[in-house]
Amino acid sequence: MAETSKLKSGPSKGPERLAVVRGEQSSPAPYLRLPTGMRDHAPAAASARRRIVDGLLATFERGGFARVVTPAFEYEEVLALGLGDAARAATFRFVEPSSGEVVALRPDITPQIARLIATRYRDELGPVRLCYEGTVVRLERGARGQRELMQAGVELAGVAGADGDVEAIALAVDALAAVGLRRPTIDLGHLGLAREVLSSLALPDAALGEARRCIAKHDGAGLSEVLKQAGGARGAIEFARLLPELSGAPRVLDDARSQAPNGGIKRALAELAAIVAVLDSRKLDARLHVDLGEVRGFDYYTGVRFQAFVPGAASAVLQGGRYDDLLARYGRPSPAVGFAVDVDAVVGALESSAGAAPASKRKPRGRNKS
Repeated sequence: MAETSKLKSGPSKGPERLAVVRGEQSSPAPYLRLPTGMRDHAPAAASARRRIVDGLLATFERGGFARVVTPAFEYEEVLALGLGDAARAATFRFVEPSSGEVVALRPDITPQIARLIATRYRDELGPVRLCYEGTVVRLERGARGQRELMQAGVELAGVAGADGDVEAIALAVDALAAVGLRRPTIDLGHLGLAREVLSSLALPDAALGEARRCIAKHDGAGLSEVLKQAGGARGAIEFARLLPELSGAPRVLDDARSQAPNGGIKRALAELAAIVAVLDSRKLDARLHVDLGEVRGFDYYTGVRFQAFVPGAASAVLQGGRYDDLLARYGRPSPAVGFAVDVDAVVGALESSAGAAPASKRKPRGRNKS
């Protein structure tokens, strides 16, 4: 007899459950639900996301970036070459049935682009400009579940220093404007600076992580306590103590450069100042904000790190930076910089902006016509 399905009768708590009927007997089927962090998108939501992705990719392609497509999962040992500690911890792994090898769902697309450049573009002369879109899956901290994120981004290999950084940041601003997010705040940090400062402190290994945590949280009191264990030069220790406060308009770089205690720190600050100067000269339609206490991505980024913030989004809608060591892990040393746009965050920002009526159009309360 053919099988039929029907909804279980009576009130339901949570997802509906189906019963599969076979003659006189029925057996329960799974609840119709998705794993934590996974979502469907109905037509309107799907169309909104597709319009944003199409707008981003069109901007990237006008900027000379060719679109590529990479697989949803790869062998874990290959993908892990291009991941930092945090991304490795967020990687969803499983065993491939056909080979018995461990594979991983990508938590980040950048390592895949690095692998692609190192293999398909090994003999390419000059810069390589690639763009992409796709979903990534990341495990949440504490094994509470996972998150699926839709991204679109670019990777630029073969252009070192401020020239490549400015090209990427300017393209990021143009791309956000193309999908309706104009004049973002671009937050600029430099992981080379953080590395130079922390290596100058001569802290015990156990204290280095705590120092990074305090700097990231702008916890000056906590950092001062950790620095009691530092054995480095006094100037380096005093400069490190300033990092939680060295955040604001680009002129904060002048204050930092006047107090920089050694050549490595001075070079990192000069690199960041050069990026700001070129961005200013290009009249970029964005607000620039400098945060010299930026230490996230410490084991991944080698130079500038940037994020874009817009009204209506609780977190960054775009993140990127320079990672000059990444391609070398795949056998093709080359400077590289790139960024990824969080498509869902862009959708949320646009919806928030559309839902906020301009003050000039709101009717005043408690006031009669004269």
